[in-house]
Amino acid sequence: MYQQIPEGRPEKVAVPRQVTSNVRDCWKALFSLFAGTHKIKLSHLSANSSSVCREEEDKQGEKTTSKRQTRAMKNRLGCLSNKSDSYSDFTAFLPSVPEKSTRCIKLSTEEAIRWTESFDILLSHKYGLAAFRAFLQTEFSEENIEFWMACEDYKKTKSTAKLGLKAKKIFEEFIDVQAAREVNIDFQTREMTRRNLQEPTPSCFDDAQGRVHSLMEKDSYPRFLRSKIYMDLLNQTQTHSQRRFS
Repeated sequence: MYQQIPEGRPEKVAVPRQVTSNVRDCWKALFSLFAGTHKIKLSHLSANSSSVCREEEDKQGEKTTSKRQTRAMKNRLGCLSNKSDSYSDFTAFLPSVPEKSTRCIKLSTEEAIRWTESFDILLSHKYGLAAFRAFLQTEFSEENIEFWMACEDYKKTKSTAKLGLKAKKIFEEFIDVQAAREVNIDFQTREMTRRNLQEPTPSCFDDAQGRVHSLMEKDSYPRFLRSKIYMDLLNQTQTHSQRRFS
């Protein structure tokens, strides 16, 4: 009734190809899943590392920029301090002269003292004008004297064609609203000057120039006479005089 299996080496049982293929596919799927998971983790870790590095670089860049800005500000403040406090050599801000004439620059104590008599005497002296201009630069108001000088030059223009071009340039640079170096004048004076430019004449800036002249005379001129720039210059002329007569 039952078939007897002979003793000895067991026979190999054939495994169907479909089962073998299914097992192989299962292992492949597991391996792919394992590899993909680690790849994602590694890429995520790499991205985090790159982000951290970029943040560190940005912080270092900001620190470097901040240090440079601080150094530049200190240098600028130092220069301004030197300009406003003292001029050990007053020839530094005097008008430029030919190299051969440098030794011939002469400014007597009497001339420097005369600058205190009136504002116009100061402006009429080339060294006085240069010293006052340097003083206004330390107060960041040099546009006033620059405008006054531009008007003085404008009045000397003889060509009608050049007169119109110069008038337009002066108006756009000093008088027009939001001009690059706008001077402090009232609205009526500005509009009057604008109308004068329709037919430019040597006197079309007289009102505006008079306003700026009055402002400098009442405000900046007294401070200049009390400034260390003027005092140092006066001391320099006295020292030169003593050496010349000793």
